[in-house]
Amino acid sequence: MTSAAFIGCGLINILSIPHVIAAPGLTIEERLNQLELRLQNAESRATIAEQKNEQLQAQIEHSEQQAQQAQKTTQDLEKRTKHIEKVTPDDNGYFELHGYARSGMMTTQNARHAQGGPYLTPAGQTGGAVGRLGNEPDTYVEVYLEKKQRLDNGATTRFMTMIADQQKSYNDWTADSSTLNVSQVFAEIASLPSFTGIFKDTTLWAGKRVDRDNFEIPWLDSKFIALNGTGGGIYDIKWSDDIHSNFSFIGRSFGDVDIVNNDVQNYILTANNYVGPVQLYVSGMKAKDNDERQTPNGIKVFNAADQGYTTLLGYKTDSFYGLSKGESRSAISWGQGLGAEVKNIGTDPALLSDAKTLRLASYGIVNLAKDWDFAPSVLAQHSSDRYVKNDDYRWITLNGRLMQNITENFVLGYEASWQYMDLDPNGYLDYQKVHGNFYKLTFAPTFRADNISPFFSRPELRFFATWMNWDKSLDNYSPHDTLGEKDFTAGGEWSFGIQMETFF
Repeated sequence: MTSAAFIGCGLINILSIPHVIAAPGLTIEERLNQLELRLQNAESRATIAEQKNEQLQAQIEHSEQQAQQAQKTTQDLEKRTKHIEKVTPDDNGYFELHGYARSGMMTTQNARHAQGGPYLTPAGQTGGAVGRLGNEPDTYVEVYLEKKQRLDNGATTRFMTMIADQQKSYNDWTADSSTLNVSQVFAEIASLPSFTGIFKDTTLWAGKRVDRDNFEIPWLDSKFIALNGTGGGIYDIKWSDDIHSNFSFIGRSFGDVDIVNNDVQNYILTANNYVGPVQLYVSGMKAKDNDERQTPNGIKVFNAADQGYTTLLGYKTDSFYGLSKGESRSAISWGQGLGAEVKNIGTDPALLSDAKTLRLASYGIVNLAKDWDFAPSVLAQHSSDRYVKNDDYRWITLNGRLMQNITENFVLGYEASWQYMDLDPNGYLDYQKVHGNFYKLTFAPTFRADNISPFFSRPELRFFATWMNWDKSLDNYSPHDTLGEKDFTAGGEWSFGIQMETFF
């Protein structure tokens, strides 16, 4: 409607209202002025209404554009999903390649080979790990090759083999020092249509493998439980929605800690149960001929263990010990006899039948503030009558790793470790009674491709500087121990290096 038409209509309306025209006390000019004012106000309101209408029309057009864009995104996603479905392994079977690797060099401030490793202290002999960061002068690689298949009846199969190697040589050709090993070779069948009830979703396996569902403290390179061997088992027997069990029976040959008959085998029966966030683990083992073991000097070991057991109570949660968002894992374990090696289950033939061990392990992850993440951990153990009567090994490690996110691709890593040990071998292999403290501090500027998670983004390329020191008494534990070696004694040691770490 034009302004003239609007004014015309206004005049007609006003002239049709007698009391407006006949308003007392007003001249014709005053009445016309009032009428003009009213017309101006009406025109102003019409202009505002037109502007609002234009804004509304623009919003509608913008919403339509967003809807079209959302529809296009959905269509693109559907196309990508269809593409993924086409390239995703189908029922004819497929291969997967997974792996883990780390490789780096370390040197001292004097350009000499630096000593290192998570178990370099005297407590390391019984599993006393210290922090990993800036403390690994080795190359370690493990490669997993998997073949999976789904059959027409719905059953699935899986074959996996793992090849691993570890060494400390920095050379490119290292065949002479290689420890190349086929550490896993096993097959699984699952989703069997004839299995029903509690066995409906179970997985059967046989071969040589690392047992599933046992977690570790990554910053210490220490597993809560490591069960490795050759045998078979069944996973995921579901007693209810929140309760399931894994059972296995494996055998393994003992190592060369002492002179043993190569035919000596340790057979281990394990039940690993999960009740919601709680883990209940128990292993019983028997090595019939281990009581024939001799020392390297040819002396028969009396009271050598030929059986034992290990138990563990674990708890995991998706919070930082119930205090804030994050995660935490904790476990307490106990073992006796052959089971007194509570970490690497069934691997130590030198244990006495009276050997007993109590172990505590825990770690957590928490976001302290924007761009600051923290992962503390504790590992402690007490073992007695382990290798000779009345020996006693006590140690505790406190470790913390702090990550400062500078950018998406660059972080600063900090790690501090303290370990106290009180070790009394009671003459075993000429080890000396010692007690004292070990300290380690590491600073590690780190590059990564993406900030996927504060502690598990890989691959990472790190530069690092590490300072270690320990009480002088620890140098006397053994002439064959790392501490106390030439140019690696108490008083403070610096090492520098570069490392890559990746897994996929």
